[in-house]
Amino acid sequence: MNDAPGNRALADRIRIETRAWIDGQAVPAQSGKTFVTLNPATSALLAEVAACDHADVDRAVKAARRAFDDGAWSRCDPGKRKETLLRFAALLRQHGEELALLESLDSGKTIRDCRNEVAHEVPHFFQWYAETIDKSFGRVAPTGQGTVSMIVQEPIGVTGLIVPWNFPLLMAAWKLAPALATGCSVVLKPAEQSPLTALRLGELAAEAGIPAGVLNVVPGLGEEAGQAIGRHSDIDMVSFTGSGEVGAYLLGYAAQSNLKPVGLELGGKSPFLVLEQAAITDSLIESAVMAAFWNGGQNCSANMRQIVHRRHRDEFVARVIERVKAFVVGDPLDPATDIGAMITAEHRDRVEGFLQSGVSEGAQVLLGGASLDDNPGFFLKPTVFDAMTPDMKIAREEIFGPVLGMITVDSDEEALRLAVDTEFGLHASVFTQNISQALQFARALPVGTVSVNSFSEGSVATPFGGYRRSGSLSRDNGLEALAQYQQTKTIWIDLES
Repeated sequence: MNDAPGNRALADRIRIETRAWIDGQAVPAQSGKTFVTLNPATSALLAEVAACDHADVDRAVKAARRAFDDGAWSRCDPGKRKETLLRFAALLRQHGEELALLESLDSGKTIRDCRNEVAHEVPHFFQWYAETIDKSFGRVAPTGQGTVSMIVQEPIGVTGLIVPWNFPLLMAAWKLAPALATGCSVVLKPAEQSPLTALRLGELAAEAGIPAGVLNVVPGLGEEAGQAIGRHSDIDMVSFTGSGEVGAYLLGYAAQSNLKPVGLELGGKSPFLVLEQAAITDSLIESAVMAAFWNGGQNCSANMRQIVHRRHRDEFVARVIERVKAFVVGDPLDPATDIGAMITAEHRDRVEGFLQSGVSEGAQVLLGGASLDDNPGFFLKPTVFDAMTPDMKIAREEIFGPVLGMITVDSDEEALRLAVDTEFGLHASVFTQNISQALQFARALPVGTVSVNSFSEGSVATPFGGYRRSGSLSRDNGLEALAQYQQTKTIWIDLES
């Protein structure tokens, strides 16, 4: 549908699954407890979802371990695993509109973004990793004539995947697709704020032919289901995307249990650099506003911290303000909407606290700075700050909301110095017409992804992750993602004994 009433009519007919998916079945939490998930655009109750805890996680891990050990998935012919994941991708594509509408209802994301991410990107991720299965090879090390040494990759085992609320199904696909492609079994915990699309995956996986126990989905609170995954001694690794605070907890849980490896993709405070030799084009302005306001700024790689050479400052400010004024904030199911709702009332209030901090510390509000009037949902107007200084709270801490702040500099050297002055290292954007300078800055910036003359996180084919407090050595996406879910084994054969 291309209109809000039509989308709402379709959304009203969607069946919402609220039970966990464990060992090939939809089941309530063993305790019988539930938690509520609200529609962020209306604050209305969407569903009461199974509140899984350690008992449910333990049941899911046992199912995953049995499935891994019996080898029906972990040791099956690679071509069979490929065919099954391709069927899964086709089913996700077939149900794309249903899943997109469900995600928009549950997360407050715009239907335009959900259709792109859920109906298009999610199936593509499963298809891409399915195609890697029969194209990944081991190695033979050089040895003398009397020996053969083979280096092979094997699935690590039972994996715990914990995903965030800002891109619910896409982040699940980022982790699920390579984990399943390598032959692992999975216990997936969606964020309690947006669990509904993940709960639909179990049925579709079973329909595609993924064996019972290979994919398990356990909704629940982080301090219960998430902690249980982190502490479980029969989970072989955990991959997590979310806050640094929770990432630190998971490292501690691993140390307190079985020393499982933990892959972390955490937050950021990413810079957007407009250097002296940049050209202030429509493309640059669009990149600047989308870097800050895409998904309502609820994005770990958001380039809220925009560092602009004084030569371009006046034109940049004027054109950014003009573009941001054109944003439509409102009903996520309306295809005309550009910015939907914040995920919860608590998160909206947290972002408003940053806005108040910016004002109290002396930043100038050029636009926005408040929530929408007389609206029951959790909406914020896009805010543009000028006169932001590097020591302000809004310049140093991750806001995770629709906020853009500008710092004016007098030289490119000052821009680089400010860009690296952060604890984080996830992403950066660099704008200059001097390609040599662009490459020099890309090499100098201690971040996992640098986009030049654009705002981009790359694609399924390119690894994504962070330096410093933005993550661990693990990476999502690309062939590099497979390493999270594999063990390396050397097989040494003596031919002369």
